[in-house]
Amino acid sequence: MFKRYIFTVIVSASLLCGTAFPGLGAPNSKSSSGPGTAARQSKGKVQAKPVKGGSVKTQGTAGAIRLTANAAVLIDAETGQVLFEKQAYKKRPPASTTKIMTTILALEYGNPDDIVTVSDKAGRVGQASIYLDPGEKLTLGNLIEGALIKSGNDACVAIAEHIAGSEEIFVKLMNAKAKTLGAYDTHFANTNGLPNSDHYSTAYDLALMARYGMRLPRFAEITRTKEAEIEFVEPQSALPVRNTNKLLWMYEFADGVKTGTTNAAGKCLVSSATKNGRQLIAAVLDSPGRFADSMKLLEYGFNHFQPVKLAEAGDEAGMFAVADGSAAEVPAILGETVEFLAAPGDMEKVERKVLWSRPQTAPIQAGESLGEVQFWLRGKMLGQAQLYAGATVKRRGLLNRLVSHAKLILP
Repeated sequence: MFKRYIFTVIVSASLLCGTAFPGLGAPNSKSSSGPGTAARQSKGKVQAKPVKGGSVKTQGTAGAIRLTANAAVLIDAETGQVLFEKQAYKKRPPASTTKIMTTILALEYGNPDDIVTVSDKAGRVGQASIYLDPGEKLTLGNLIEGALIKSGNDACVAIAEHIAGSEEIFVKLMNAKAKTLGAYDTHFANTNGLPNSDHYSTAYDLALMARYGMRLPRFAEITRTKEAEIEFVEPQSALPVRNTNKLLWMYEFADGVKTGTTNAAGKCLVSSATKNGRQLIAAVLDSPGRFADSMKLLEYGFNHFQPVKLAEAGDEAGMFAVADGSAAEVPAILGETVEFLAAPGDMEKVERKVLWSRPQTAPIQAGESLGEVQFWLRGKMLGQAQLYAGATVKRRGLLNRLVSHAKLILP
């Protein structure tokens, strides 16, 4: 009996030191999910309650609404949640919706009060324009208004040359910025959207850019402006301009963003609307009925989706099992609030996955990261929140650990 007890203690000690005897596994062995990660992953349905003025993630299908657009997308401005998509990731000519990115960079890199002298190149740009002539002078702010409101192709070239020295260098900045925003299926070849086989984007990417732009106060202000005057410093004159986005007159909740039209792209519109504190962004490409399509999409989003809260910061999301500690488990506390816009029937289909990211062994300090909880719907992740230890769990002494492991092995 004494020999058997000694063997048991030796086995227990070997388990604590991380070695293993044939046929015996360490109680917290590492999983295939990677070094140092816990092997367990829990899943479950989500109980959620409606919230006022909320936000974050679901998805409609192309069959839910009939549109004339070849490609379309609808997203929530606050969270980026996709509410509707129709060939949203198909690469297409973006036409003048390109100017969303041009003016974003102009506002971020330039000073609106700078005086810009129009170059020969900018003065020669044709099609949609604000009728710039070489040598004329006006502020960068007026050029931005000319690009966003009147859709001036010439204004975009003048902006680019002022910011970067040349349109070619400015276009490189546009492509770099697109990637930082997650617009991975976009490539710009010019600043204004004139036809070029190497110039393309997607409905989704354009919505992402518009979402970012609408967070810039001056961008948002200009895109909702119906009429303005472009003032020339030299020679002194003023050009009245009217916004090409007719949705601003047609739909009371509209507050942006940009039209685009070429033979290759068809009629395009990236639009924004705010209703009852919620802002949505739609993009329709090659859309014969672009204004009607956009209103239909925006109303669908406002009427069909309701904000619900999936998780609230500070709530307990579950228990994290702890080996060799002063307690057998510790509460896992949510670090962030997760909300999303739900369509009827969505909540019953939302799944919760808890992924532990550390070994389930003591010691654990209160506030230490334990992993994350993810929320999924139809194969798409709606959002996630970090999980933190809600209490401190100290490591037990060697003798207590040996006795505990002995009890597991002895019959």
